[in-house]
Amino acid sequence: MDLIEAFILGVLQGITEFLPISSSGHLALGKILLGSEVESGITYEVVVHFGTLVSIMYYYRTELGRLFSSGLRFLLNPAKEKESKDVYFLGMILISMIPAFIVGFTLKDQVEAIFSNPLLVSLMLLVTGVLLFSTKFVPDRTQGNDDFHAAANAGGAPIGIAKSFAIGLAQACAMIPGISRSGSTITTALWLGIDRETAANFSFIMVIPVIGGAMLLQVLDLLEVGIQGAALQVLVVGFLSSAISGYFALKYLIIILKKSGFYLFSFYCWAVGLLGVWLFI
Repeated sequence: MDLIEAFILGVLQGITEFLPISSSGHLALGKILLGSEVESGITYEVVVHFGTLVSIMYYYRTELGRLFSSGLRFLLNPAKEKESKDVYFLGMILISMIPAFIVGFTLKDQVEAIFSNPLLVSLMLLVTGVLLFSTKFVPDRTQGNDDFHAAANAGGAPIGIAKSFAIGLAQACAMIPGISRSGSTITTALWLGIDRETAANFSFIMVIPVIGGAMLLQVLDLLEVGIQGAALQVLVVGFLSSAISGYFALKYLIIILKKSGFYLFSFYCWAVGLLGVWLFI
């Protein structure tokens, strides 16, 4: 892999990790179209995923700091902090993680096998397009004064245990290459009656431990096979390109989502999916 290919795949990872167009599907198709020689092994995969993890943690740095502090206070004094909206939010995030971790640890090999089937990836992009287009028909919901905590307001909270688990199931399904994680989770949240900004915030914060868990699995594989010979410059370019592009993709997606333009990404998914079907059928 040269520096240009490292940059292209890094930007591809960063943009598609957050935009609802499937990062795994684009990376799978991108590697096939660029040629097998771009395959640098798991070392590069760990680096670009770390880049997107850094971008989302930086974007939500204030909220994550508050959640961490509240969680720590709850561990030290559960009785005092049990009514905290931050603690409630953390609890819903933990519930949403359950399906993804079950699938990740039990079906990892089967999911990875799908990456070698570009036709299936292309078909799943078409499915993602249908999911995204369906949001055009979701009624707009009025947001509360506290957007970040709209999911945790006492009394009629829009995100409860059942809804958190349902969104988590959507996230688990998105482990199939071609199914967008953000697309499926935000679409599910919107259809469950959650307002657009709360759906986005919940979707992107809930992915942090999932990306971290996926990275852990990759690191364990890396320790088994040893560090491969990817050049340091390639890894640095991959990290920076994925982190920077990921930050701006996340920032502008939330702006687009507020303006009810989420469904427009469906046309892109359909175009790429149909092109893939035409190329690989």
